[in-house]
Amino acid sequence: VEQGGLKVITTLDLEKQKIAEEAIEKNEENLKKFKANNAALVAIDVQSNEILAMVGSKDFFDETIDGYVNVTTSLRQPGSSFKPVVYAKAFEKGYTPETILFDVVTNFGPDGTGKDYIPKNYDEKERGPVTVRKALAGSLNIPAVKTIYLAGLENVLDLAEKMGYSTFKDRSRFGLAIVLGGAEVKLLEHTAAFGVLARQGFKIPTFSILKVENPQGKVLEEKQEPTPEKVLEPQIARQINSILSDNEARAFIFGEKNYLTLPDRPVAAKTGTTQNWRDAWTIGYTPSLVTGVWVGNTRGEEMKKGADGSK
Repeated sequence: VEQGGLKVITTLDLEKQKIAEEAIEKNEENLKKFKANNAALVAIDVQSNEILAMVGSKDFFDETIDGYVNVTTSLRQPGSSFKPVVYAKAFEKGYTPETILFDVVTNFGPDGTGKDYIPKNYDEKERGPVTVRKALAGSLNIPAVKTIYLAGLENVLDLAEKMGYSTFKDRSRFGLAIVLGGAEVKLLEHTAAFGVLARQGFKIPTFSILKVENPQGKVLEEKQEPTPEKVLEPQIARQINSILSDNEARAFIFGEKNYLTLPDRPVAAKTGTTQNWRDAWTIGYTPSLVTGVWVGNTRGEEMKKGADGSK
């Protein structure tokens, strides 16, 4: 590429790439405030699944933050941003956005380490009977664990792999806590999986290269138009999209004025925060664009308390 005259045409949209880099630069003070040293962002065209912008870290050349590490393809725990996959599986099994779940502290028995698994909500409150819509929109933890219990862990992992996650191979490592983000994902695959929802349940491969030509102009490699594969019923994708774009349903946790809306159009969004504030995520999407953002410390040190995805 550097000396032989190869011409590589990528899917990057230069304007969007600049906007992505500026967004991270602009939030430098915010990162410092929450004791985070890094951020990553990936944006994908929903219709073609082409990567339009990718910022692997805040500064490639900053060795103090391992800036050369591409966080978009690194393993990180997704926190609650994994919940939509679990609820999608529950909808496949016949549950609906109106199904009632009981948000009361529950002991789910031994968690594999000899301790009982008793999840708590983010704010440590209980709300009694709540609809699935309210539970997912408000990202309540206890109903989410009940949902994966009802949907079946193996079934959820099967659906996740169908949606494009490649990091769930060793299933002996996972338990019910996966619904709260207890298993690592890659930001790139995680964002592409939300693209499946935006595409009404259809998966296509993620592309970053359109064409490779040799110095004589001969095409060595070219993107082939993929055949979309249906991995979710469109109606189920629409139900998840409806919940994740319902600002009224999430207001009881996030407030009516939050960062998860756009002024001029509906947008679906899901946040995630891992234990001890190590990772903060937000994935947002419209029918044309899906964007995933991660914030944290490259080596996994804790951020300041309160550094959650909704910030």
